[in-house]
Amino acid sequence: MTTFTVAPVPRATETEAPPRTKPELAKVPANRKAEPFAQAVVLAMLLAGPALMCIHMAYVTDWDLWWHLRTGDWILAHGAVPHADSFSSSIAGKPWADYTWLFEVLVDKLFLRFGLLGLVLYTTSMTLAISCALFHLVRRLQSDFTLLVLLSFAASFSMEHLYTPRPWLFTILFFVLVVDIVMQARRTGKVRELFWLPVIFAIWPNVHIQFVVGLVVLALALGEAILARRGMDLPTRIAPAWMLGAFAASLAATCANPYGWHIYRTVYELATAPGGMDKVTELLAIPFRTLPDWCVLLLAMGAAAALGKVGRLLPFETALLTFAAYFSFRSQRDVWVLVVVGVAIVASSLPGRERARIRVPGSAAPLVLLASLLMLFTGFRALHADNRVLAHLLEQQMPVKAAEVVKERGYAGPLYNDYNWGGYLMWSLRMPVNIDGRGSLYGDKAIDSSASTWSAEPGWASDPQLRSANMVIGPGRMPLSQVLRMDSQWQIAYEDKDAAVFVRKTPVPTRK
Repeated sequence: MTTFTVAPVPRATETEAPPRTKPELAKVPANRKAEPFAQAVVLAMLLAGPALMCIHMAYVTDWDLWWHLRTGDWILAHGAVPHADSFSSSIAGKPWADYTWLFEVLVDKLFLRFGLLGLVLYTTSMTLAISCALFHLVRRLQSDFTLLVLLSFAASFSMEHLYTPRPWLFTILFFVLVVDIVMQARRTGKVRELFWLPVIFAIWPNVHIQFVVGLVVLALALGEAILARRGMDLPTRIAPAWMLGAFAASLAATCANPYGWHIYRTVYELATAPGGMDKVTELLAIPFRTLPDWCVLLLAMGAAAALGKVGRLLPFETALLTFAAYFSFRSQRDVWVLVVVGVAIVASSLPGRERARIRVPGSAAPLVLLASLLMLFTGFRALHADNRVLAHLLEQQMPVKAAEVVKERGYAGPLYNDYNWGGYLMWSLRMPVNIDGRGSLYGDKAIDSSASTWSAEPGWASDPQLRSANMVIGPGRMPLSQVLRMDSQWQIAYEDKDAAVFVRKTPVPTRK
């Protein structure tokens, strides 16, 4: 009988790894090779996602957009910017610094060239630019790909209600760039990027008034640099002289606008005005009724926790987060400050995993951007974003047909309208309105009076603006519309499911 013996398998020593099978040897390089491509696809989707949402929502019914378009028309026709109001019957001639004039010219040219689609193109392009800027900010502070994607997505998601055709998109973009430049200069001590700051601040006051928020970031960074020079152990490597030069040059650059240094008078008036915070929805505090609102709070708490974990006071980050929390929690329109600051602090504090670092080379950035643009082009086609569809959306939210009837029949003003439709009627009818979305220009008294009259509260008939009007246009369901139906001085000239037009039976003589 033949016997067989099995030789013992030698154990692998500590210095000798056990041999891997052929499938294992082939699997590792394949994963490593595919990882950059997979990350590039994820990044393209990350950048294109918020812009695709803009295409889907197609915000062409924004109340404030239309007075911007009307002002853009005026600027292009006159070759100058307005210094006094000429669009309202109630405040005609009142001094007015149009600090969004460059935005208005841009969107008006897009509208003249592409129609309503041009407004969607503006929102989509600016949202894509903001997404790219946010990614660049987080990328330089955090190398872990998973954290990079999560933080960038959280920032974009938290601001989803701000992706409308408004000038504040420029402010969000410029604020991200300023925070990115300052954070990088503090971390590395390199000053080359600081030269971009005066360029940014030369453009910013011409598109939106909130350029002052960017100056706050520079002032805090300057204060930190001075404290570090005086012996405090602070995480900044930039010399106070360079930070002072950047701040001074940026401050001077803000005067490169049609109103010069007087723009700061407007800043002061807006900052000290008591009005509007409880009357305009976008100026109300964060209601915490949607998931993006809670995401803002989560970013704020994460940033606060990250600063608390350090174990010592960081003046720049602490002061910036405190300012951002105050600025954003008081008005849901300004959550972008807290979102950007919170993401920057969290990204710079979390330890990234080396094995999970981003593997997409910098040279592939144009290809990632191209892929995002292709996604957006596909989105425009798939979602049928064209002028016909957009015009139908506009008719559902604005008094489009009512305005057409007024123009066809030649009804004359003065016009009395509600707050929300004032901008559209100003643009569509080319006649003065009694109030529109420029709430800070009208003041609390005018806004309160309009709201009281449209609610048909006691004394509504004594409203001087209504008494001097020959035409009223507003929502048919409003109490004022209901009482005017029974008023012997007025007759209804047109009505649909949304809007009603009333004309005075005996016109009030207008003043020459």
